[in-house]
Amino acid sequence: MSNFGAIPVEFANEKFAGVVVLPVPYDETSTWLKGADKGPAAIIAASANMELYDIETGSEVYRRGIFTAEPVTENRTPEAMVAAVRQRVSDCLEREQFVVTVGGEHSVTIGAVQAHAARHTDLCVLQLDAHADLRDAYEGSPFNHACVMARVRELCPIVQVGIRSMDAGERQSLPDASVFWAHEMAETPGWIDAVVSRVSRLGKNCYITIDLDVFDPALMPSTGTPEPGGLFWYDVTRLLRAVSRRCRVVGFDVVELCPGEHDKAPDFLAAKLIYKLLSYRFEG
Repeated sequence: MSNFGAIPVEFANEKFAGVVVLPVPYDETSTWLKGADKGPAAIIAASANMELYDIETGSEVYRRGIFTAEPVTENRTPEAMVAAVRQRVSDCLEREQFVVTVGGEHSVTIGAVQAHAARHTDLCVLQLDAHADLRDAYEGSPFNHACVMARVRELCPIVQVGIRSMDAGERQSLPDASVFWAHEMAETPGWIDAVVSRVSRLGKNCYITIDLDVFDPALMPSTGTPEPGGLFWYDVTRLLRAVSRRCRVVGFDVVELCPGEHDKAPDFLAAKLIYKLLSYRFEG
């Protein structure tokens, strides 16, 4: 697998790098459109076409070193995948590296958050997603992609942003005052400040999980479960910059790209989003 961003070799060395991109090509529990296991490779391939200078922050974050790790391939069961991701992320955190986990379906987030929760006290997870993902189990598995935030909530508080689809049974599991519904956000100019205030009250450290179906399918059609009424580029990036400025972002993941054969724009969006969030995180 190529280096994320086609970064020059001297900045992609594992020992030098302050940032690790960890691909997890897993897609065993998704329930509609398949192909998220091809997402990490598609994102890394698209990232080779990015300019490495970020205009908004005036920075070249790749100079901190970004190492692209070997993919996590322990995928016989979701439990095995979660354990493998937890171990790989933990190893990076022990080396004081900042980890970007790249899915794959959303269940890969569980192991990454487990590792961060063990490392960082006072943790809050910010979820950008179309779906609540709060089922306790689905299709016989508590590690199904529809259960990811139920597992995360067992570890730390969560804040959910962009939600516009859920099962009736999930309503009783909603975190009080910590769900930002897409239809209400569309009519609330100050929603970003409200989100950041909520995150900062719940935890000193923030982990961000971004399911790409948080974006409107007009912008991001390449997901396993697209939902109308989503967010757009500047909605998401303004939120991410605000969170990065007011909270200590300790790690993040980007998941659920289901790449298409002919439309590569969504692949590039996902790659650019990763680089943009790294630029915000290390701004200044």
